[in-house]
Amino acid sequence: MSAATEALHPAGHPADHGHEHDHDHAHDHAHHAQTGWRRWFYATNHKDIGTLYLWFAFTMFIIGGTMALGIRAELFHPGLQFWQPEFFNQLTTLHGVIMVFGAIMPAFTGLANWMLPLMIGAPDMAFARMNNWSFWLLPPAALLLIISLFVPGGAAAGGWTLYPPLSIQGGMGMDFAIFAIHLLGISSIMGSINIVTTVLNMRAPGMTLLKMPMFAWTSLITAYLLIAVAPVLAGAVTMLLTDRHFGTHFFKAAGGGDPVLFQHIFWFFGHPEVYIMALPAFGIVSQIIPTFSRKPLFGYVSMVYATSSIAILSFMVWGHHMFAVGMPPTAQLFFMFMTMLIAVPTGVKVFNWIATMWQGSLSFETPMLFAIGFVCLFTVGGFSGLVLSIAPIDTQMQDTYYVVAHFHYVLVAGALFSLFGAVYYWLPKWTGHMYSERAGKFHFWWSMVWFNVTFFPMHFLGLAGMPRRIPDYPLQFTDFNSVASVGAFCFGLGQLFFLYNVIHTIRGGVGPAPANPWEAHTLEWEVPSPAPHHTWETPPDEALVRKGFAAQALEH
Repeated sequence: MSAATEALHPAGHPADHGHEHDHDHAHDHAHHAQTGWRRWFYATNHKDIGTLYLWFAFTMFIIGGTMALGIRAELFHPGLQFWQPEFFNQLTTLHGVIMVFGAIMPAFTGLANWMLPLMIGAPDMAFARMNNWSFWLLPPAALLLIISLFVPGGAAAGGWTLYPPLSIQGGMGMDFAIFAIHLLGISSIMGSINIVTTVLNMRAPGMTLLKMPMFAWTSLITAYLLIAVAPVLAGAVTMLLTDRHFGTHFFKAAGGGDPVLFQHIFWFFGHPEVYIMALPAFGIVSQIIPTFSRKPLFGYVSMVYATSSIAILSFMVWGHHMFAVGMPPTAQLFFMFMTMLIAVPTGVKVFNWIATMWQGSLSFETPMLFAIGFVCLFTVGGFSGLVLSIAPIDTQMQDTYYVVAHFHYVLVAGALFSLFGAVYYWLPKWTGHMYSERAGKFHFWWSMVWFNVTFFPMHFLGLAGMPRRIPDYPLQFTDFNSVASVGAFCFGLGQLFFLYNVIHTIRGGVGPAPANPWEAHTLEWEVPSPAPHHTWETPPDEALVRKGFAAQALEH
């Protein structure tokens, strides 16, 4: 019996058989999935909700990506080609907000919904109805962001960071963005409470915290981060709203406020947010690499401690986004050293992934290719982050394309590549069919090549002094911009291969998938493929949990 059905009819209180409809509904829910739109709209099953999150995230990825192509089309040549500067700023702002809050974060929440109960032996997420509610807050928020393009004055145009005074001066599109961010934040907090409760209270017998898969650990720590910082962002945008409409002067210099205060509050949220998008990626890669290396994860306990260290240190580095605001040298030194320090636990992770592959029996299926691509390119993004951590260098690089290159190496080659790897890794379990390995490898190599063609030249543009968020530029920046624009269009085209491969797999793929096609050792591979609607109604055997852990991580 599912958690949701038990909530409908607690033990000892059978359904009222006088109400045939209620009884039929409960029977339907307990034994097979509802059909049609009701299955999705009233979904309380973690697999259905995970699927909704993943499709929503991919839709927003396409919308945000289309906006990115609009930006790159404008920058293909100097001079104004397609957009007025005001609309160009709206594109850059919405692209950032949609990709961060609409694509990457919901995708990781969807993966957590789908996989966590399977991985820890739980029958479902802890709060099934809240789970439904946390998803259905997302489409109205996305709609608010998209329709803000069509209201008088257009969408928010202050950059995705929404800095005042631009965000105070904008039209009603800015208010739409503020309300959308509130909805997205409420959704994130509800989803995070669900993840924390599920992981802490619903693990299978014998699965202690230090026997959990790494993806469960990173999801748990990410959920704690979100609960801590989402209210901070909500406070910042609420202060913006009151400055705009209710006569307050939090950030209005003319009334005694301080626009830099917004930057402090925003980045106190914003830097943990970077790790909210990176830590689940670390967890995914920590599942994929041991599987395709046929070796236990090297240094499992050090990985857990490194993840926790990153989460704690992420609250102490926000000032490195603000080296150019006139911060006192003492504060600059503090943030500079803390930023360098956070590279240590991240380096531990990269070392452990490489040590896991060392002398392993490697095979290079598509998930492994994306995992290795992630490690290589995320490390490049980490190194450019170390460069930016040095205050005197950052003062030169601030708000140039070097920063754009850095965070796209972290978030596209980091978060997005790990998500592609996760989809290919778990798709046989979700659908019961094997994807086309040939199409998957083509998608990887196409994405890998064109990603680098798009974003690597931006390092040189930034070093040469090209500012970000400008629709026009001097002639000397033309060549690298043209190369980046061609790369962006090719990279975007490549994601249609991914969509084709996923839909082809759902419709039958290249054949049925065995229960454990990768010979992996975590619990989700113990259930049949496709995963039944209800799983682990009886918790998995303790011996199974111990065996799985011994195979996936060396006993400590």
